[in-house]
Amino acid sequence: MDTFNQIMANIGDIIWHQNVLFVLLATGVLFTIWSGFCQYRALTHGPAILTGRYDNKDDKGAISHFQALSTVLSATVGLGNIAGVALAVALGGPGAVFWMWVIGIVGMAIKLTEVTLSMLYRNMDNPEEPHGGPMWVVSRGLRELKPSLGWLGKTIGAIFCVTLLVSTITGGNMFQAWSVGEITNSYFGVPTWVCGLILAFVVGLVIIGGVKRIGRVAATLVPFMVVVYLISAVIVIGANWQVVPETLVLIVTSAFNPQEATGAFIGGGMGMALLIGMQRALFSSEAGQGSAPIAYAAAKTREPAREGIVGATGPFIDTIVVCTLTAMVILTTGTWNRDAEAYYDAAPEITELAEEDGDRIWSLGTTPLPERESTRTQEWDGSENVFMVVRGSENPATGNEYHRIYGDVFQDNQQWHVDWGTITSDIRPEYRDAGVYVSYPGATLTARAFDDVIPGLGMWMVTIAVWLFAISTMIAWSYYGEQGVIFLAGKKAVLPYKFVFCFLILVATLGLITTDEEINNFSTIGTGVMLWANIPIMLFFGYKAMRAYKDYVRRLKSGEIKPSDNPPSFKDVFITGKDVDR
Repeated sequence: MDTFNQIMANIGDIIWHQNVLFVLLATGVLFTIWSGFCQYRALTHGPAILTGRYDNKDDKGAISHFQALSTVLSATVGLGNIAGVALAVALGGPGAVFWMWVIGIVGMAIKLTEVTLSMLYRNMDNPEEPHGGPMWVVSRGLRELKPSLGWLGKTIGAIFCVTLLVSTITGGNMFQAWSVGEITNSYFGVPTWVCGLILAFVVGLVIIGGVKRIGRVAATLVPFMVVVYLISAVIVIGANWQVVPETLVLIVTSAFNPQEATGAFIGGGMGMALLIGMQRALFSSEAGQGSAPIAYAAAKTREPAREGIVGATGPFIDTIVVCTLTAMVILTTGTWNRDAEAYYDAAPEITELAEEDGDRIWSLGTTPLPERESTRTQEWDGSENVFMVVRGSENPATGNEYHRIYGDVFQDNQQWHVDWGTITSDIRPEYRDAGVYVSYPGATLTARAFDDVIPGLGMWMVTIAVWLFAISTMIAWSYYGEQGVIFLAGKKAVLPYKFVFCFLILVATLGLITTDEEINNFSTIGTGVMLWANIPIMLFFGYKAMRAYKDYVRRLKSGEIKPSDNPPSFKDVFITGKDVDR
């Protein structure tokens, strides 16, 4: 498994080379300027569109604007916010939050562009089951440009669909199931595979019903779970209001300066904060991935740019609002740089195990664990994954010399011990301190932060939220993957795909993934491969989206586009989904 994780990490390093981030930032800035700062239009005109005031009963599509947005948010507002932000802070420090904000803002322009393109080129052969996304943009767009290029468009579209399925399997499925299993097992002792079985059954029931059922479930679940989560986050931040100003300053300063190692945090420079922050913001908001346009393509509308404006509101809700509140919960409570939960009087001996290809491999001796000092629990139970911090040769991930050595707690002769893993260091490592830190990967760290303020809040609220968020996210991503399968193999392959999707939910909960770094490797590969496929498509056809958007804004300003004199009721828009059936 160590070899597999290293291979995944190496692939991730290639996919997420810093030049990819620069291209992504440049793309966002390009479309921000080109559109005349569409973020303003998204935040002012977008809410009016969502109320159905600009729709017509003759508009073609399968779901309403609000259902489309809810479906997309069900895939983005969820574990990307709870577990993803926790990963960003744990690995990149407070500065990662700043770069999440940057991606959130420029991501609005990226999302507007890719959604508008998807609407321009969507397949409406069956108005009840529209198909859209970058694969249709490039296949139809190149054929429209020059018929002889049709084969090339289909080939590039197929490549995108392969990357879409990779992301569906990793970030949209296994990351979600793993997080649910981890937090449920941590708090309630439920075996992770049991969680996997339940998730597979529930998700299977919904996805069999198609996009309309997915839209209805998303429109019901998403607003409820977001409101409950945000209220809880505000309560926790309010309890630590005195440190809010200094926390905001820390976020900004850490984005441009190295962050010292303190407590469980092993430090990191600007590069690490930039990389991790952007990765997690992209995983959360999906800006530039090309996944969200697949859901928006099913919306009822005759104006491509109108749905693009709705799409642009997503990154703001997801990253600027929800991710920021989660980050503030973790930072203001101090959970990110928490103290150790036990201290050795005499730390285990550090021994050299082997030398492979010039690399020196080190591990720790097995000695009885000291008594646990945490205020949350006073006893070890064997479910913990722990780590100690050592100083060795330079850690390329953090830019300093600190490393974590992870281990699993086990009992032998009525005493608790740790089965330690290994690290690579050119010099003999030395302990930074004798503390044993409990690893709280992903969503578990967020839950711990809630518990530090209101004991039990993380256990119940975050666990319930993680279940709801994971279910909604997997439902949405199953639809994304389904559209990729349809493009590649036709509708006959959809049912087998759905069975495989549900089976992989169970696979993710079998205990093969245990740490922050492992799950980070797994989920970011899926995010990265889609960027490589989608960004070139956006840049090549982006002028068409900008042309459609500017024409729409011109007609809106001139009064040619007017709201309805008989807008739908609140119930029809936000509950029944009948906002355009009039």
